[in-house]
Parts: sequence; C-alpha cells; structure tokens
Amino acid sequence: MSPRFTADSADKFVLYQKAVQSAEQDIEFLNDTYKSIRGREPRHLREDFCGTCLLSANWIKLDHRNTAESYDIDPEPLEWGRLHNLAPLGNDKDRVVQYEEDARNASRQAPDVRCAQNFSYWVFKTRAEMLTYFKGVQEDLAEEGIFVVDLHGGPESIQELEEETEMDDESFTYVWDQDKINPITGEALMHIHFRFPDGTEMSRAFSYDWRQWSIPELSDVFMDAGFSRVDCYWEGTDEDGESGDGVFSVSTEGEACLSYVAYLVGQK
Repeated sequence: MSPRFTADSADKFVLYQKAVQSAEQDIEFLNDTYKSIRGREPRHLREDFCGTCLLSANWIKLDHRNTAESYDIDPEPLEWGRLHNLAPLGNDKDRVVQYEEDARNASRQAPDVRCAQNFSYWVFKTRAEMLTYFKGVQEDLAEEGIFVVDLHGGPESIQELEEETEMDDESFTYVWDQDKINPITGEALMHIHFRFPDGTEMSRAFSYDWRQWSIPELSDVFMDAGFSRVDCYWEGTDEDGESGDGVFSVSTEGEACLSYVAYLVGQK
C-alpha cells in the first residue's frame, strides 16, 4: 500500500491544519471564556491572521446565529480556505466574510471576540508596532468585547532546535524548526517542515520572521492600549503532573517549565 502522504502529493494546508491547529478546542475556549466574563454568549468573531479561516468556519458551526470576519493579507490561504473550509458549510458560508487586508484595518462590525492565534501577531517586532495594533483592536471591539492572543515561552522556546512530532496515524511527521534566535533583539526565524514515511520531505512549507514576546511584555501592552484588564490563562497538568491537560484557567503564577503555551485575554 502506498503511503497516504508524500512530499509530492501532500497539501501543505491540510498538513498544517492537522498538525498545528485545534480549531474545535480553540473555539470552545473563546466562547466559554467570553461567557464566563460577560455572562452571555458572544455572536460576532473577528479572526486576525486567519490563514485558511478554519477558526471562523468552526465558529459558524457552533451556533446558527454566529457570524465572523476573517482578515489576512495572503490570498493563497484565503482562497484555499474558501474552497475547503467555507464552501462545505453550504449557505452558512455567507455568515463568514473574508477580507484580504492588513489585520490593523478596522472591522466592518464590532466584534464580541477578536483573536490572533498561533503567535501570528508576532510579526510586529517593535513595541510601537504592537501597541498601535493593540490600540486599534481595543477601539474596534464591541462594548463588552474581548481580545484573545496565544503565545509560547519557556527556555526551549529561545533555543535553536528542531522538534519532531509524529502524527497519531503515522502518515507524516511535523517538524517545528527554531532556525535562528537573536537573544539581543528577540527576533526569531522559524520554519515548519513535513517529513513522510517514504523518506521525502516538504521543507520550509511555512516560514515565520517574528519577534518573540513574553507574557509581562504583552500584558503591559494590553494595559497601555487602553484595555480595562488583562488576564493570563495558564494550562493545567494531567494526573502525572508532567503534561498539559488542555484546560486553561486564569492564573497569576505558572510553573517554570521548559516550554509552555498560554493565552492572554484583554477586556474592553
């Protein structure tokens, strides 16, 4: 039997969604976090740096009253998402509007929830750029809106290394490559590679030229941008205390682990 994926036959966006994204869990977190803060369900989502609009598509599936706006400057993932994530929704796809625009542009409808996931907003390398973006978000939100970003950190996040993750079905291996790290400026060049059972590789399927930001730095930017408060949502651990359990809760103290992912949630 021929392998399911090879470097020649695989679609990089399919692989990315399988290896990197967890859209159902992310949407559950966004929805539940808003409800816990505001005591009601959110209706309108804005997804910045949306790529293939996977989060927006899952937001629409969550409730027939939900609507979404998706922003990205790259036409390739937008078109792919239109064909593969939105078209299967049938008439419901009309509740998602894509914009091939800068994420700093204003929304057409004030969002209850606005998010920037997968560290995508790290494209802003200076504090002035990040503050301008966050200020625009704060002004753009609905009256009781929230802004949610994720980030990663820990000692391993600032090392030049490759991390391999073999997918559960063994159809391919996801490789996170921290290629170049500059500890003076915080700049980092990252790549995603995919390796396959037949020995082929899709090298640098995705590349990112970022600045790495810390929780305290970004928390300060939230407050300087005019948010009324910002909370860190830290992941709990499973029964053995060694692995994350996928449950994120508000916390002011986290374990100094080698690598972590956390959320920051700013309130209008």
